[in-house]
Amino acid sequence: MTTTAPQPTLFNALAEVLPAGQLITGEKTGAYLRDQSDSTAAGVPFAVALPVNTEQVAAVVAFAAAHRIPIVPQGARTGLAGGANAIEGSIVLSTTRLNKIVSVDAEDQTATVQAGVRTYALARAAAAVGLFYPPDPGSWKGSTVGGNVATNAGGMLCVKYGVTGNFVRQLTVVLADGSIVRTGQRTIKGVTGYDLTALLVGSEGTLGIITEITVGLLPAPAPASGVSATFAGTEAALAAAALIVASNRRPSILEYLDGPSITAINAFDPESKLPADAAALLLVQSDQAGQAHDDVEEYAAILRAEGATEVLVAHDPAQLDQLMTARRLLQPALQAARGSSLNEDITVPRSQLQALLTGLAEISRDLSIPIGTGGHLGDGNLHPMIGFDAANPAEIEAANEAFARVIRLAISLGGSASGEHGIGLLKQAHLDDELGPILRDLQRRVKAAFDPDSLLNPGKKL
Repeated sequence: MTTTAPQPTLFNALAEVLPAGQLITGEKTGAYLRDQSDSTAAGVPFAVALPVNTEQVAAVVAFAAAHRIPIVPQGARTGLAGGANAIEGSIVLSTTRLNKIVSVDAEDQTATVQAGVRTYALARAAAAVGLFYPPDPGSWKGSTVGGNVATNAGGMLCVKYGVTGNFVRQLTVVLADGSIVRTGQRTIKGVTGYDLTALLVGSEGTLGIITEITVGLLPAPAPASGVSATFAGTEAALAAAALIVASNRRPSILEYLDGPSITAINAFDPESKLPADAAALLLVQSDQAGQAHDDVEEYAAILRAEGATEVLVAHDPAQLDQLMTARRLLQPALQAARGSSLNEDITVPRSQLQALLTGLAEISRDLSIPIGTGGHLGDGNLHPMIGFDAANPAEIEAANEAFARVIRLAISLGGSASGEHGIGLLKQAHLDDELGPILRDLQRRVKAAFDPDSLLNPGKKL
């Protein structure tokens, strides 16, 4: 990696803002260049700052504003759209040392955490007092709560509980000039002024830097029961899924894997032991108190009636955990299968899922590029992953063309370019297709109101 030596005077001034142990320069900044996206651009930062509280974040941002230095906020860099990639000459502001669970309030059913707390740690802290934090992105053991808020991350429980933004009550945010504000309320209801909390959720660090989050919690669900089923064709799998969603037995999880995804996961981790030679696999769970067992038996009956070739009912937590672990391997497994991948997270109305899968197969055939698809079938948010060899220019070109066509397909079906991974760098070229020029201009004006000098994660999101 080639680095640009920081200006000594400027760096000395920054060193007065943060202790020496909380600043990184030179070769060591290489660990902070990018997220997990394969093909997005990244520059060499001026420095990496590692603050431990909101006040230190504010001091760094005020320093950057005074010297007109771009700031790139980063969490654990588990993103897939380039939203956390460093910009040449920027200050990368890592939130990973903002890792305190401030409080878990069993009476009010809320938790307040710093932005760098891992999603899994928040879930465990809630469970310790008999409560439940539902958002569970596939990277929940590595991703941070602040990063989840920045992209409005989803997960496998969205079909029943919703996405991260549905649980955010209050945010502590450092604005572009270094001022500190708190948006929202700890209460369940609160409609004073515009809903700036909702605006900041999903803003990918372009409007402010989130340092602390208060979320609502739920009573702990019942122990889950689940069922997996394989199908010889996607039509039967989708028909079964539609019947399950339409029933009065709402699943807590309804996930999908296609044949290439199953093959890739088994190759990546032979312990997964997913049924081979299937065109589609459904994973369905219920955590409804008093009826999870009966729900799953009903799901199994629907799956068999719709032609499932193999149905496995699991009331044992260890069996369920094995299936969930395998499902969480979708992204690394498909990436490993080809060496590199472009990762989609498109959404469509559930009624358009078959048209989406048919279109994906056509794109794959037309361009001779592999596309493996899995994801959250219950809410129409799928993750087509386009595999390619990064050493082969023809495959790179085909992969990029496939990526664009997949997004256009989703939008043409009434869907969206992104359900939970964000826009970052990867999907900006497709925003006009979905939003149009008037909404794009309105969003740029919102950005200018929050960040008139465009120093907060410039070039991302919009």
